[in-house]
Amino acid sequence: MKQATFSLLFFICLVFSVQAQKTIPNVNVKTLDGQTVNLQEYAKKSGKVIIIDFWATWCSPCKKELDTVAEYYEEWQEKYNVELLAITIDNQRALPKVPGIVESKGWEYTIFAGNEEAMRTAFNFQTIPQTLVADKKGNIIYEHNGYVPGDEEELEKAVAKAAGK
Repeated sequence: MKQATFSLLFFICLVFSVQAQKTIPNVNVKTLDGQTVNLQEYAKKSGKVIIIDFWATWCSPCKKELDTVAEYYEEWQEKYNVELLAITIDNQRALPKVPGIVESKGWEYTIFAGNEEAMRTAFNFQTIPQTLVADKKGNIIYEHNGYVPGDEEELEKAVAKAAGK
């Protein structure tokens, strides 16, 4: 009985330690000019806290979130050494709209395009906007889906924690 209990406790601890070490997956995205970028490598080489925000041109809450974060982004870059990767999951038909939207919104983010199915599978999410924060080592420390005004305050707290502040 004691051995079974010990084994169960060991397994539970192992599961929690694996979950706690979730990292940016080894998955490829494309720049808007078609260059392939590996997200895991990009994040590690950046040496920055990374915000990943999945969005699409047809998603109003996504655009509202990115608009709101834009108001704080410059300050966050200086304060926390953060980079936001806005990854659109638009299909090939909608993808040509992305540069125009980004320009009209004045978003200063790094924009990538990801295959919707591949992104949902690699990052294990169902709905957008989906927002993640990873520390400088690529460990994901925060995940949030959806957007309501005020979520940016929680996001800043996660960014600060990832930056060690």
